[in-house]
Amino acid sequence: MEWAAKANHMGGIPRKIVITAIGGFAKAYASLFNSTFIHNADTLIRLVQSRPPRIPLITVSNHMSTLDDPLLWGFRGFPTCNHKLARWVLAAEDICFKNSIYSYFFRLGKCIPITRGAGIYQKHMNEALDRLSDGEWLHTFPEGKVSQEDAPIRRLKWGTASLIVRAPITPIVLPIVHNGFEQVMPEKFFWGRRPPIPLCNKNINIIVGEPIEFDLLKMRQMAISLSHNVSSPALGWPTCANGLDEAAQRYLYTAISEKIWTAMENLRILGKNLKPKLQE
Repeated sequence: MEWAAKANHMGGIPRKIVITAIGGFAKAYASLFNSTFIHNADTLIRLVQSRPPRIPLITVSNHMSTLDDPLLWGFRGFPTCNHKLARWVLAAEDICFKNSIYSYFFRLGKCIPITRGAGIYQKHMNEALDRLSDGEWLHTFPEGKVSQEDAPIRRLKWGTASLIVRAPITPIVLPIVHNGFEQVMPEKFFWGRRPPIPLCNKNINIIVGEPIEFDLLKMRQMAISLSHNVSSPALGWPTCANGLDEAAQRYLYTAISEKIWTAMENLRILGKNLKPKLQE
């Protein structure tokens, strides 16, 4: 149902309706029914609204609940209902695309289906690359699944790193860490199930970092050098356009993922120190 995601589908009217409705929902639950505190919001707003033309943006965050997106964008001052500025997001196929109605709705909402466990070269990763090629904003959850534990950021999957490397224009990468959404939509609320509607009167904290710098040329050269004569089980990956074989790609994606993980974990620790101040 990729056709439903096109901007000109039915004159763009269905997308405007869905993005406006989702934006209103996010504003209500993030800014009205709950209390949201955000650190460094200006950086996120600036990169969404006025980054250089054709430069893509990738935001990465931890994954605390099934409502992180869209509630993450519902804080005051953010252009949540602007369908042109709205993010594209990688979404789990088994949750958001399990029937034709869901598929149509989430496609209108600028969601790209991802099959968990299908690898970084699955079909719809090419769609994500197309959006980056257009200079769009893409949000990812590199941990790969929801975790509501108060614990360090988990090991990141390689999908986000592969998009950074394979994008025709290197994207700006902005880390975000949050907490509180696990209280708004707990996984085990009643009889081990989620609540039928989001909960209210909770505190949400969002910590926005600064863009992560990647010297991809140097990182590629190091990956090629370190991967020589390394034996590991082959996954059947194609050689990248920049000439990296599978072994070099593994080294490069690992290095990029570790750098993103470090930035996110530092934000998580910063958030714990800022939390009392944010809630004053």
